[in-house]
Amino acid sequence: MMRSAALLGLVGSASLLALAAPAQADTLREALVGAYNTNPTLEGARANQRATDEGVIIQRAQGLPSANVTATHIEFLRQSANSFTAPERNLGVNAQLLVPVYSGGAIRNGISAAKERVEAGQADLRNTESTLFSQVVAAYMDVLRTEALAALTANNVAVLRTNLEATSDRFQIGDLTITDVAQSRSRLALAEGDLQLAQANLIAARELYIRLVGRTPGELEAPPPLPGLPDGVGEAIVSALENNPNLIAAKLRAEAAGFDTKVAGAGRLPTVGLFVNGDYSDFFGTLGGPVAAEFAQNETTANAGVRITIPLFQGGLPAARQRQAGARESAALEDVIAAERQVIAETRSTYSNWQAANGVIKSAQTGVEAAELSLEGVRAENSIGNRTILDVLNAEQELVSARAQLVTARRNAYVAGFNLLALMGRAEARDLNLDTGGVLYDPTINAERVGTKFWDWDRDPEPVPKSTRTVDIPAPDATIGPQLLPGE
Repeated sequence: MMRSAALLGLVGSASLLALAAPAQADTLREALVGAYNTNPTLEGARANQRATDEGVIIQRAQGLPSANVTATHIEFLRQSANSFTAPERNLGVNAQLLVPVYSGGAIRNGISAAKERVEAGQADLRNTESTLFSQVVAAYMDVLRTEALAALTANNVAVLRTNLEATSDRFQIGDLTITDVAQSRSRLALAEGDLQLAQANLIAARELYIRLVGRTPGELEAPPPLPGLPDGVGEAIVSALENNPNLIAAKLRAEAAGFDTKVAGAGRLPTVGLFVNGDYSDFFGTLGGPVAAEFAQNETTANAGVRITIPLFQGGLPAARQRQAGARESAALEDVIAAERQVIAETRSTYSNWQAANGVIKSAQTGVEAAELSLEGVRAENSIGNRTILDVLNAEQELVSARAQLVTARRNAYVAGFNLLALMGRAEARDLNLDTGGVLYDPTINAERVGTKFWDWDRDPEPVPKSTRTVDIPAPDATIGPQLLPGE
């Protein structure tokens, strides 16, 4: 596909640029897949969510039986002078089994709070994914835009250089004045400076693309139409209030904070537990001194019982903890309202930006057509002496500005449209039908996996980074291939 396909898809004008044809083009879908599979921000968010998953198991473990064994070896280095039967050494082994029966609801509510936080973390992971995709879309469109702007500026430099040569030739034959030559030279110098800036912006756009996607942008194709855009701002708001991951996460955290308040209140209630103890002692034949044969040198004992703990006074600690948790619950509830306000405001603003950019596209298209016609007429009038060189230069600059505005408007409309989908909860891999080369990452799989683990020595493999490095990727340049002037 010709590179011009990407640029023309961006600017919507077949006469804007015609560039060299590459062998193969990169697509926006491929860029999103690259970020999905290799971006360190997303991989880090997934790892943090796996850490959050363990909170349920940590809370659950407090309500499960625990067993431990303690072994103690003692050497009695100095004994009482009046003790004739004291041992010289002793090995003691104690085995203990504890079974919690009742904890005032602290464990049950702690587990519930942890589960709510797991779901909130999953919503946060959705937000991280859609935010990354929004950044990739913006970076992709920025590369296309800056390529188009750099090509426009380069073409303008070529046109102004040709104008300067023609103006100089006409000055030599006395048809123009030195002022006309100076005006042409001034415009060329300014355009050359603009070209340097455009090339620097192109390099910066490509660097950002590399950081997000993990590879150099190739010949980028025009992006596909965005699916699922709303017909009106009301539809966008309804979808955002139902599906926005930030708002969902805030609601789940508020519910978790409610369970935290109940956990704090459980500190005033009794706890009940069962216990079983077993003890073994061995004096190694040293118990009893001279009459050691008359004493048993080892013994085994065991006991079991019920332990009930009834808090009577703790210096106001449980009440303080419950008040503290209640205050945090109030803050979490306010966060829900704040998140809702933010979602509504951002959705309305983004919808307005999207609509405005679409309007600018229509105006800019009309402006480009008018500027092209104007330049053609001014050049024709200049050839018969009815227009000055300055008029020609101004007409050329107006055409460049109109084309640049159209390029930028196309970029802004697409980015705003994608951001609107993200706010509506429709900009994740599952919504975009991305072919990631495997099954999409599902955070519930890990939550279910660790939820069945009870063994203390059940570990995961040693952590290793999964994202790719960019240190070996060569620094991008501002090359965009050979350009042709409009109409050539």
